[in-house]
Amino acid sequence: MYDERNLYDCLQRDFPLQPRPYQALAERLGLCEHTLLTLLARDFGAGRISRVGAVFAPNVIGVSTLAALSVPPAQLDRVAARVNACAAVSHNYARGGHPYNLWFVAGARDRRLLDGALASIASDTGQAPLDLPMAREYHIDLGFPLAPRTTRSRADSADIAVPHRRTRRTAEPTRPVVLDEDDWRLVAALEAGFRLTPRPFHELALRTRLPLPHILERLAQWSAQGVIRRLGVVLHHGRFGYRYNAMCVWDVPDARVDAVGMRLARLPRVTLCYRRVRRLPDWPYNLFAMVHARDPQDLQPALAHIRATAGLDLTPGAVLVGARCYKQRGTRYATAVAA
Repeated sequence: MYDERNLYDCLQRDFPLQPRPYQALAERLGLCEHTLLTLLARDFGAGRISRVGAVFAPNVIGVSTLAALSVPPAQLDRVAARVNACAAVSHNYARGGHPYNLWFVAGARDRRLLDGALASIASDTGQAPLDLPMAREYHIDLGFPLAPRTTRSRADSADIAVPHRRTRRTAEPTRPVVLDEDDWRLVAALEAGFRLTPRPFHELALRTRLPLPHILERLAQWSAQGVIRRLGVVLHHGRFGYRYNAMCVWDVPDARVDAVGMRLARLPRVTLCYRRVRRLPDWPYNLFAMVHARDPQDLQPALAHIRATAGLDLTPGAVLVGARCYKQRGTRYATAVAA
């Protein structure tokens, strides 16, 4: 009998670049190919899996931003629906703890198209979004580990996602790459994910009208370059018990922010960490960190431990706790959006 947590820890990265990848994965896990595909199809249908495919490094093949609106609580559902209607939007969350209470991620092929998407949202909602593009990422994407560690400190006593199979490291910036039309066709197909079929790369070749060897070579190249951050199963982590999260922000002096950000990124309770531009006077914060938990009561001690460990106790900041997820999927850089 397989252990689901170990199963999905293995499947979230290192997807084999070979003709029958699910067969290779199944053998690694002590399963048969049919059983693995059946399990994935079940969890995909149940909404536990977002897709099987590539997670691209931010701002490498396209551009993206974190944006926010200040919405009267009674209008949140209506405004969120309008934001969700924009094809550029991948994530959209209601958050408490600050007047800016609706937060979304938008991405596009270039900044002109992204600006057009934000302008469209402004027109639909009657409010220009707070636009906070990323300046530097500190925490490289390790997926979302599910199996608990065998040993824990008191500060890490809760059952929370912590990388335990790989050494956590801060992200090295990946330079933007120039894509040709064949590349963009491949990106568009990757954004939809691999099909749950024994030969997904053959099916990808049919969809893109690209030779199979070219696809495998390009995926290997992008993975080696860091253009693709991770290749594997992408989970809806809320369906695996991590339903609570907080976005923590601080106003850190520019001379210190990189050092503090790299320190934060190494903490096991931090699941994402990055620096973003300020928008004075409305938004003075430049350092962001995400924390996820199974239990809402676990968030406060986790946040206190993070602040103390990173030396942020006296730094101005705010905690925006996730209240509702309106949309969650991968960023669609290749999807056409309004100019």
